Amino acid sequence: MPSAVLSIPKAYTEPGTDRVMFWWLVVIAAFVCAMIVVGGATRLTDSGLSITDWRPITGAIPPLTQEGWERELERYRQIPQYQEINRGMSMSDFQFIYWWEWGHRQLGRTLGLVYFIPFVFFLWSGRAPKRLRPRLWVLFALGGLQGAIGWWMVASGLTERVDVSQYRLATHLTMAFVILGLTLWTALELRHGQTRLDVRSPLFKWSAIFWGAVLFQIALGAFVAGLDAGRVYTSWPGFDGRLWPEDYLSGLPLWQAVFESRPAVQLQHRWAGYALAAGGLALAFLWRRSGDVIMGRFAIATLAVLFAQIALGILTLVNAAPLSLSLAHQTGAILLFLTAGAAAWASARAVKPAGA
Repeated sequence: MPSAVLSIPKAYTEPGTDRVMFWWLVVIAAFVCAMIVVGGATRLTDSGLSITDWRPITGAIPPLTQEGWERELERYRQIPQYQEINRGMSMSDFQFIYWWEWGHRQLGRTLGLVYFIPFVFFLWSGRAPKRLRPRLWVLFALGGLQGAIGWWMVASGLTERVDVSQYRLATHLTMAFVILGLTLWTALELRHGQTRLDVRSPLFKWSAIFWGAVLFQIALGAFVAGLDAGRVYTSWPGFDGRLWPEDYLSGLPLWQAVFESRPAVQLQHRWAGYALAAGGLALAFLWRRSGDVIMGRFAIATLAVLFAQIALGILTLVNAAPLSLSLAHQTGAILLFLTAGAAAWASARAVKPAGA
């Protein structure tokens, strides 16, 4: 959680909070962040199709014998990715991609237990605030739905494609951030009290729009990752000296190119980033002008994270998206999303300075 939120004055804190549940959701948020990063590594190492079936319970046990490994590799040999890209893959190379995908799924199983067991206890003991119980149930349901979406995504690459659908990848990543955002908001209410949106500050509307814009930019980034579009043009600020890639449409109709043309999705991600930078500057100016101490802190923190993320994006691009920089860029997206979300929450409770 951003430090600015944890140091919110007493005026922001109300009765009925619960620090134990707050820290429980902080742990859940940390797990979600880890899932996003490990999922990104799984995608970037082309490991996501190495396990070709969905066994939520029995799949927790990896192959324990040589025969078991041979069976798993034989299943992988049946899909297009092996036949068209990885034909002749050694067992050690297969195990490398298998462990990435298994680790991602195992982390998801662990997250489910870390959420479910304390959740049942908090409900049974009556500790969970009544007003938050429906939201906690929604979080639980979204976690289960996310697992199903993950398999739906993997299934898209098992028969006719050599990779997963970029549409399903974007859905999976966006849902992960929705879960992270709801977890963040609920955790802050458990720590500091209800937001009272009916009497919120006028800053809230613009803060919420900016948070949504960050999520939109992350979804655009998922299309870049899904199509490996970060490697088609590796110059900046232009596209090999041009303002606009000459193959933007890639022979596709416009409505299709914006989702399926590699030059198009890269351009859209770039220009959305520029728009986000401009919006962040304008919003930080409004936060500073509000006179609210916390929003003033968020103005500085958000701009720092935003421009660090833009710099990371440029560095990742010009180096043709290596694994290390790509994961750093994805981690930056998580930090920016959390900072923007915490700022939106704080803006809903922002207080006017004395005499204003």
